[in-house]
Amino acid sequence: MNIAPHELHWRDAYKLMIGSILPRPIAFVSTIDPYGTPNLAPFSFFTAICAEPLLICFAPMRRGTDGRKKDTLVNIEATGEFVVNIVGERIVEPMNETAAEFDPEVDEFQAAGLTPIPSQVIRPYRVQESAIHMECVLHDILHFGDQPGAGSLVIGKVVLMHISDELYADGKIDMEKLLPIGRMAGHVYTRAVSDTFMLERKK
Repeated sequence: MNIAPHELHWRDAYKLMIGSILPRPIAFVSTIDPYGTPNLAPFSFFTAICAEPLLICFAPMRRGTDGRKKDTLVNIEATGEFVVNIVGERIVEPMNETAAEFDPEVDEFQAAGLTPIPSQVIRPYRVQESAIHMECVLHDILHFGDQPGAGSLVIGKVVLMHISDELYADGKIDMEKLLPIGRMAGHVYTRAVSDTFMLERKK
């Protein structure tokens, strides 16, 4: 079957994309607006870029109703700072609570019953219940359209990482203790370490 995405409505193209690019890690992004109101939202278009400098990125899409920017993107454009909190099984339910489209003045930490704790280098709060936090300063933003279905690529430089002591051993993260969650299509998620296998790279 051959499908040309430009011939589809963007929602139909979106369904094919998220049903093909699997599983996707989740960036649980906390920001703060210029007036001090915290914001918290999950994004599954999220990955690493490079290690020197340590850059990560996520891609917030425009709102599907009117093409407006999401509060996370608006806050990052205004302040140049954000935290990526890694999602493990313990916080998947409250994470899902924050996926709703709240009004900008709503504190999603409070709405989801999560605990905000201060960052050390930047202003946005971290999620205490998350086992790993990445404090980021904005490196660059690329915008791709301004209509429903469009999006932006937010690139952040990690200036400080917080890792729970129980996860850290010999400079590595214990995935079995992190219990990361991945996003599939629709309402489906996956436990990332429940069925893993070893495969050594060829030299």
